[in-house]
Amino acid sequence: MSAGDKPGPVPPGNTGGRPRIDLHTHSTASDGTLTPADLVRAARQAGLDVLALTDHDTTAGWEPATAARPAGLTLVRGAELSCRWYGTEPSIPLHLLGYLFDPHSPELVAELARVRAAREVRGERIVAMLCADGVDIDWAEIRIAAAGGTVGRPHIAQALIRAGVVATTDEAFTPNWLGERYRLPKDDIDVFRAVRLVRQAGGVPVMAHPRATRRGRTVPDSLIVELAAAGLAGLEAEHEDHSPVERDAVRALAGELGLLVTGSSDFHGTHKSVRLGAHTTGLEAYERIVAAASGVPVLTDRD
Repeated sequence: MSAGDKPGPVPPGNTGGRPRIDLHTHSTASDGTLTPADLVRAARQAGLDVLALTDHDTTAGWEPATAARPAGLTLVRGAELSCRWYGTEPSIPLHLLGYLFDPHSPELVAELARVRAAREVRGERIVAMLCADGVDIDWAEIRIAAAGGTVGRPHIAQALIRAGVVATTDEAFTPNWLGERYRLPKDDIDVFRAVRLVRQAGGVPVMAHPRATRRGRTVPDSLIVELAAAGLAGLEAEHEDHSPVERDAVRALAGELGLLVTGSSDFHGTHKSVRLGAHTTGLEAYERIVAAASGVPVLTDRD
């Protein structure tokens, strides 16, 4: 897609002619429970017109999602990058959604590979800690259940459920389990480096759920100001983990900084209760993302 290309047409959805756009979802390529092919089919069945596939630190789901994309669904290829802000002690983890970047950009490819390898090491260490305390789960079985995706804590949570240790994913993430006692830090990407790498690869970086206090500490507005100057394009406001007050705060900050605002389900299948399309992005913000990207194009019925 050249700089002069315009966004492809988006078919109207079933909400008064406005397209339904969900820009944050996960498949079995990372920690979702639907395969990329099943995810794009489910998105169309849910009445979505545009879907972004944003698995954690990988583009492995792009090809199968592309091959299975149903008529009428526009596919935005992306990833959710595991990042960290080192400007405070202890450092704060955060997530960056990168849209429409070149998946062959050398620096970005190398960094994502490093993060995925670190996730594997971290996952195996967490399982070893659980086993040392008498919890009967098996790392090899968890790897098989992950179906080729990089193992994350949701995969370990499912193993705990299968072992009868906890009843639900939410319980698995309480402080007695993966939320604190058996939680280890990840080897993430410096957030300024992540923004630069996504931009360098022709992509568009948007910060995911920046005010989700229910997830833990959040970064100050001053950091988002600095990131905007460094190339951050937008903020995700409509998200299941944002309260109404937090959503309003994100929208207000984005307005002050001239950033686009997105809304997304952050769908993970049965790992979470949120539905596809539970939160959506406006057409103007979507068009700004597509117009700003030069890495890969969106995939529409014209392709």
